[in-house]
Amino acid sequence: MEQQADTDGHPTGNDYIRWPLLTLLFFLILPLRAEELTADQWLERLGPALNMTSYRGVFVYGRGSQMHSLQIAHRYRDGMVQERLVLQDGGGGEIVRKGMEVVCVLPRRGQVRLDQVIPSGPFAEAYAGTGVSMNRWYTAELAGEGRVAGYPVVVITLTAKDGHRYSHRLWLEKKTALLVKGQIGYPDGTVLEHFQFTSLEITNDIADEEFEILSKGQEVTIPLEGDSASAGELAASDGWSLDWFPDGFMVAATPRSGRGQAIAYSDGISAFSVFVEPEGDVQMPTGVSRIGATTVYMRALEISGGRYQVTVVGEIPPDTARQVAESVRVEDALALNEVVDDN
Repeated sequence: MEQQADTDGHPTGNDYIRWPLLTLLFFLILPLRAEELTADQWLERLGPALNMTSYRGVFVYGRGSQMHSLQIAHRYRDGMVQERLVLQDGGGGEIVRKGMEVVCVLPRRGQVRLDQVIPSGPFAEAYAGTGVSMNRWYTAELAGEGRVAGYPVVVITLTAKDGHRYSHRLWLEKKTALLVKGQIGYPDGTVLEHFQFTSLEITNDIADEEFEILSKGQEVTIPLEGDSASAGELAASDGWSLDWFPDGFMVAATPRSGRGQAIAYSDGISAFSVFVEPEGDVQMPTGVSRIGATTVYMRALEISGGRYQVTVVGEIPPDTARQVAESVRVEDALALNEVVDDN
């Protein structure tokens, strides 16, 4: 006969058996709450996590046949992002970011020009979001779970809906939504570019000393500047305009280059930049080149006896980069040359 609670309301023998079982069931169910999020909800967490999660670790980064290893320390404190990347191969060097300023030192190569470098790869500013609804350009789906560098992760696939962007596969750490592994490629599964943490510690205990520049060599500093103006307004102010770029991309930044102004675009996941400048004494080769998912398309443009160089670089297919480059129009050669003279 089953025992009941006594007259004072104290649990009986069966109750003592039942409560541990209920407690165990509660803790078994609790970790599943993160998995109840939809793919879109995970993506909403991704952008803030890239900046606002503090961590240190080592990751490998592969483009085509090239493979690199980098050590990283990243801290978010008092509303400011600090980050230090140290190259583990290829001659060494480091990149240090403090807020909206980036310092690059490659000791064995001397000065490094950053005027044609856009944020790229696992910590791209593109992932921080642009206010664009990615559902219009990608199909987001949950694709399972796993572990990366000792942390449980959820896997998200982003399949491109048109031929102007690549598809992505993202591994997000369950607690923070930090991107810890990523692949870029075609919808058929072909991988062009990838990165993955091999060691990782998510922690707020990162000392100021971990962000000090230790490499010896010439330092180059550039600001990371954003601009709320439209692409047309930005380009026109420098004497050129862009007649076409893929739907879904918006102006993400306007980094000042050494010979003019670049315009960077993002669709919330992918990014590319356009550079227009007078051609120098040495003519650069034209056409397309690609390393992994990163395309570089260069085109010569002749206007009123002057020759200009158009460069499109970013994580977009070669044919898309070509169309963007061919849509550039120099409308005011004098204004474009004045921008170069000012720099």
